[in-house]
Amino acid sequence: MRIVVPEQATGRLTDAWRACVGTGRFELALRRDYQESLALVQREIGFRHIRGHGLFSDGTGVYRPYEHQGSRRVRYAFTYVDQVIDAYLELGIRPFLELGFMPAALASGGQTIFWWRGNVTPPKSWTEWADLVRATLRHLVDRYGLDEVRTWPIEVWNEPNLTVFWQNADQDAYHRLYEVTAQAVKEVDAALQVGGPAISPGSDEWLMPFAEFVTARSVPVDFVSRHAYTSGPAQHVPFGTHQTLMPASSLLDQFASPRRHLQGSSLAELPVHITEFNSSYRPDNRVHDTAFNAAYLAPVVAAGGDLVDSFSYWTFSDMFEEEGVPASLFHGGFGLLTHRQIKKPTYHLYAFMARLGDEVLARGADHLITRDATGRVAVLAWAPVDATGDSPGPERHTVRLSLPVGTAPAGAAFLLRSSVNEEEGNAWTAWCEMGRPASPTDRQLDNLREAAEPVRRHARLPIEGGRVELDLHLSRHEVTLAELTAVVDETPPWWDDDRLLGRTPGDAPPRGGGTDKEAA
Repeated sequence: MRIVVPEQATGRLTDAWRACVGTGRFELALRRDYQESLALVQREIGFRHIRGHGLFSDGTGVYRPYEHQGSRRVRYAFTYVDQVIDAYLELGIRPFLELGFMPAALASGGQTIFWWRGNVTPPKSWTEWADLVRATLRHLVDRYGLDEVRTWPIEVWNEPNLTVFWQNADQDAYHRLYEVTAQAVKEVDAALQVGGPAISPGSDEWLMPFAEFVTARSVPVDFVSRHAYTSGPAQHVPFGTHQTLMPASSLLDQFASPRRHLQGSSLAELPVHITEFNSSYRPDNRVHDTAFNAAYLAPVVAAGGDLVDSFSYWTFSDMFEEEGVPASLFHGGFGLLTHRQIKKPTYHLYAFMARLGDEVLARGADHLITRDATGRVAVLAWAPVDATGDSPGPERHTVRLSLPVGTAPAGAAFLLRSSVNEEEGNAWTAWCEMGRPASPTDRQLDNLREAAEPVRRHARLPIEGGRVELDLHLSRHEVTLAELTAVVDETPPWWDDDRLLGRTPGDAPPRGGGTDKEAA
């Protein structure tokens, strides 16, 4: 059945999908290859904020206690923090600050997470923790200006509902952490944005007690944050993980859950930020590298902005060290940071989104159609997937559309179509076909980079009655972007393709020989 797309817009496409993107630990941004990769992401996609862990972990060296003349003092060193934020701002992206983890010298215990040992215990001095928060924010305001820092959301901790991220997953202790932190933030400036509780999936029962606590004690909250994943328990293999997945629609259900659970509370109308989302949270799950992941997430990226104010892909970078230094060429993010920015299908999904227009003409289970101010119509379409793995998914899927393109003197539209699927625009498939080289040669890396580019096709299609009939045939796990622009024909009147090889109209085909002068 052909879908007749209306000419009038049905709404506007929000940019919640690129309001924020995730990264690894904070100080990774000191690396040159990281900055080069983020520069590419910003040129082609353009995220507004970036969020990662470890602002206060020992790797940044902010909290520096010492003794002098018999008294204990604290020095705050912001050398690394400044370099990272300077690099972000130069690339046109602002920090979404996550306040954590605990500096070892301030921690009340020794429990850590990740190989870089982010401490997840409460502070042994709440006063010194508040001082650390105030000192950091005052420094940022002094360096970057109050108006700038007011645009940086500030999130208190990360997934405190999990024992691995917060000692004993102690809800009362987190509430105290939030209260002390939020008050310290507002002491610096009342207009700074602070929020939480940054819970992981499956713990929505934390939301209402959090709302009740901050309401009862008049603790400031400017936004609510949550994470969303659809992966099941980790099935470990050497240097990797496999996980089952719920349907992608579960992600949209999770996006909607904060407002659903907070109905009737004082937080019900606050902005909601999904500060992490993906199929899997594991950097060593190879699903991130596949065309499946792009097609799986396409309906979420296309529709998520209708439910939340932002949702942040976790993570943009393959330099992502939660499970140690990457042991494989492919490791968890959009692209291969240390291997010359080789892109993955999910990267291209986001790059396709960046080319959509602001006006939404139509939505469906397998497509999103927009138009921009120039009249260009852009269709994002994707093949359905089987998240259970019981089947490989349909080998072929067709989206038939009747698109309003308007009139043009030439009566035609130019079609540019870009696609990624199991074979095309897929560095993972090419790498597997190479034999999965652990350390690819320069030639292999060049081949992988070329294989990662979307396949592009173009055509001239007739406009009849102001419409173009377009059939998009998608292969398994394909995501495609089709852009249509009305043709304005500027062919000069003397143009004649039949004379490309020097023939005069009516002449017999030349037998060879002769010179340009003779032909003239």
